Amino acid sequence: MQIHLSPRHLTLTAAIYSFVAEKIAHLEQITDDILAAHVVLLHDETKTKKHTVKVHLAVPGPDIHAEDAEDDLYVAIDKVVAKLSQQLRKRKTKL
Repeated sequence: MQIHLSPRHLTLTAAIYSFVAEKIAHLEQITDDILAAHVVLLHDETKTKKHTVKVHLAVPGPDIHAEDAEDDLYVAIDKVVAKLSQQLRKRKTKL
């Protein structure tokens, strides 16, 4: 699986990259159908929720999307991964 990270108004550090890669790779335990993952990390000073994480998973059939905004970047990543795992489990049950 390919993981593509796109930071917006944020410096991508090795710690952030490894954390995201570890969480997205954990999704492969649910299903092996994931072809690619595109993760967008946004930082916005003007809103109350400063960090937004958007994830697009390319799978056979309809793609899977999730988004979450939190004050802490790592909490936002955790919540997005939880949403994605729920969607993947639902998709696996349907198939």
